[in-house]
Amino acid sequence: MADKDFKTIDEQIELLRSRGLTIEDEAKAKDFLLRNNYYRVSGYSLTLRKNDVFAKSATFQNIEDIYNFDHEFRHIILHHIETIEVQMKSIYAYEFTKVYGPLGYLDTANFSNQAKHKEIIDKANQQKRQRLAHEAYLKHFINDLHQEIPLWAYVDLLTISDISFLYSISERPLKETIAHRFGLTMNRGPEILGQYMHSMTIIRNLCAHGSRIYNRLFEQKPSLNKKEQALLIRREDGTMDNSHFFGFFVIMRRLLPAENFAEMKEAVIALTEKYPFVRMDYYGFRDDWKEKL
Repeated sequence: MADKDFKTIDEQIELLRSRGLTIEDEAKAKDFLLRNNYYRVSGYSLTLRKNDVFAKSATFQNIEDIYNFDHEFRHIILHHIETIEVQMKSIYAYEFTKVYGPLGYLDTANFSNQAKHKEIIDKANQQKRQRLAHEAYLKHFINDLHQEIPLWAYVDLLTISDISFLYSISERPLKETIAHRFGLTMNRGPEILGQYMHSMTIIRNLCAHGSRIYNRLFEQKPSLNKKEQALLIRREDGTMDNSHFFGFFVIMRRLLPAENFAEMKEAVIALTEKYPFVRMDYYGFRDDWKEKL
């Protein structure tokens, strides 16, 4: 769909038609391309074409359906990653403060990597300065009380990446306690939670920036146990597909409270019913995923 030379919307339409794509509503297709950038849209057509020749049954509406599905799917995932982020911040602040006190997060001695700790705190303090005029809790501690902000309030300044890194450089006993809160009681629980949070950071950033999840192959694969690996699509050669999004969906089942995961699952099911053309195997979901999860 995307050549290097500039093409008008009319030329883009003709290019698509020349490659065998059926366009039933030309005015609607032109508007869609103008609003969404035909180079960006091209990624959603890859499963409908081979060597730039579209399947005989492929229509522009198919591309729109895939594009819109992915857009709505990302928002469902992002909504629930926010729940994971807030939960992680709350548990981390609670358990850390119980051991080191409300301002212990400022002491580099409580962390294994002082340079990384300084980087996180410097970044959060920049956020503090930028948001001071707009956030009541910051005004209360800084302007009214003239005090340092306790960790349970300070975590609001941290991104999911920040809290993930802060957890990773914390002392192991604290990480074990936090991992147990997430039900990860095995010996490698602290490391596994760290991997999970790193995975959630990757997915969160993709979703927040509108990047395509549909048919995306992930280089950083999620860490799954044997039971979870058994939920993956098995290829003809016997290997399992852990390169698509589904593995991260399984991780979210671990991190979310049961009722939140059930809500997310129902939202995705409703989305598949709204866009029946879109194949979930391009996200790594098996045909029986609804029954297995």
